[in-house]
Amino acid sequence: MIYCNKERMEEKINTFARFGDTGRGGITRLSLSASALEARQEVLKRCEKLCMDVKMDDMANIYATLKGEEGLPAILMGSHLDSVIRGGNYDGILGVLTALEVIETIVIEKIKHRHPITLVIWTNEEGARFDPAMMSSGVVCQKFDKEKMLKSMDTEGISFEEALEKSGYKGTIDNRMNPKDSLAFLELHIEQGPVLEAEKKDIGIVEGVCGMVNYEFSCYGQADHAGTTPMKYRKDALYAATKVIQYLHDELDCLDNKLVYTTGRIVASPNIHTIIPDEVRFTLDARHQDTKVIDQVVEIINRVPKEVVGCQVKYQELWSRKTVTFHKLYVDYVEKNAKQCGYSAMRIYSGPGHDAQFVSDVVPTTMIFVPSIKGHSHCEKEYTPMENCWKGANVMLQTVLDIDLL
Repeated sequence: MIYCNKERMEEKINTFARFGDTGRGGITRLSLSASALEARQEVLKRCEKLCMDVKMDDMANIYATLKGEEGLPAILMGSHLDSVIRGGNYDGILGVLTALEVIETIVIEKIKHRHPITLVIWTNEEGARFDPAMMSSGVVCQKFDKEKMLKSMDTEGISFEEALEKSGYKGTIDNRMNPKDSLAFLELHIEQGPVLEAEKKDIGIVEGVCGMVNYEFSCYGQADHAGTTPMKYRKDALYAATKVIQYLHDELDCLDNKLVYTTGRIVASPNIHTIIPDEVRFTLDARHQDTKVIDQVVEIINRVPKEVVGCQVKYQELWSRKTVTFHKLYVDYVEKNAKQCGYSAMRIYSGPGHDAQFVSDVVPTTMIFVPSIKGHSHCEKEYTPMENCWKGANVMLQTVLDIDLL
């Protein structure tokens, strides 16, 4: 069995950690920023050395292809280069570098393959600069309206379209993914959670992406002076919000223990220490792989009282997604290859979203997870040991070669 090269993997990771280096062990590499463009340039330089054919679509997605037999559909691998603010050196970029290392191994070891093998780099996966997340894969897979995405603005008032034009990476090829052109899509990613490390597993065999709902709640009270209004006369919107949050926690805790839910954003108005809050908004993000459990979450939300401690309570769904199930044969290939390589592995569902979930509606797809130490991700402490990065690359290589036989 041929393996990828650990030293090459390490060199790749160390090199790309320089693009957007925060000086504190992480990166800030927002989509189409100067550091993201430097990373793109480095990828393209390496692809050219491997004699790959490079094309870009009009959302700046990159497709670098190692030729195969003419007329056969391509095997796609990849992820994204952009990061969140003060993010880590593994989220997204590891999937790109693993795919690049797999292709480099095939070239250097002269491994015969029938199908073209394409490295795909998706633009603006994080949505940290331009809303929404997974923007360009969403356009390619017809989940998002392209014209609307082009108008998305960053905090400085620059539109995605303006950044795209300025970048020099806007291509001309059709940005719609044709299932006839592709045999498979594979994405390696860090787990972004603590399960693989806690279970002492080298590889996560990703069966799919959890469904989720995201709601915003609004509580309306009355703003009054904090020093003169007796407690019994108050309509405190923040107090009402805490009551609703407590209700949600108590009820949701009675559901399946794999359910995860988060109140990640709270906005209080007028947010002055001498004024009773008259409006408080907060979000609830709930995720589970079983649609029935998500339905139960919605039922609990629908039972929230319309009035709490004298305050009006309203809520609305901001967005949601159905559970995505990956291609069974390819998921089984990942499991088989982890076992053949002698790596410990377990089946797992992804809580976070990935470009792969959109692609799976068009092309048979699977993902491979490698551990995140202490579950850290989207922060500068994000870390995956080199041994695990290399093991993930080896499973990816063998899975690509299995698919190539189809």
